[in-house]
Amino acid sequence: MALKATIFKVKLSLSNMNIHHYDDYSLTLARHPSENNLRMMARLLAFALNAQEENLTFTKGIAADTEPDLWKINHDGSIDHWIELGHLDERRIRQIASKAKKVSIYTYQGNQSLQWFESVKNSTDRFNNLDIGHFDFVDNESLETLVERGMNLSISIEDNEIWLSTENERLLVTLTMQKNSHL
Repeated sequence: MALKATIFKVKLSLSNMNIHHYDDYSLTLARHPSENNLRMMARLLAFALNAQEENLTFTKGIAADTEPDLWKINHDGSIDHWIELGHLDERRIRQIASKAKKVSIYTYQGNQSLQWFESVKNSTDRFNNLDIGHFDFVDNESLETLVERGMNLSISIEDNEIWLSTENERLLVTLTMQKNSHL
């Protein structure tokens, strides 16, 4: 019998001072059996960084090879923004960069992610629609205390600092942009 996804309900209060976007969201996250809490929270952070985009939605993610973790699709079926987590190979990057107007890849696995970026850096320079960012969870153990099936979270974003807060805990995540198409 196949394992089912675990459902998490998130009430998110978002303050992105970088772009002056402030809003509240009620989200449902399905955590695939092979996904850990760190990856799920990285998906939530990717949403928070791009929440100003209307109709941004979570997909089947790692449960489907043909979909990203999040995306924004137009009414005509074209893909405005493709957002994926992890260490993609060059072929996959090339494929999704040709499918979407904008592509964002977020990594979250410490030195492994930095090594991955070094290995693909030269091949990604040609994509003007590609951003690559790295989440550095300063304290992974504290992250575990934030994760509950029903979460009330506040996320504040300013410069490269992302603060996740609950009633009792506060956690810093830093974002380093490895490749930024806006520069």
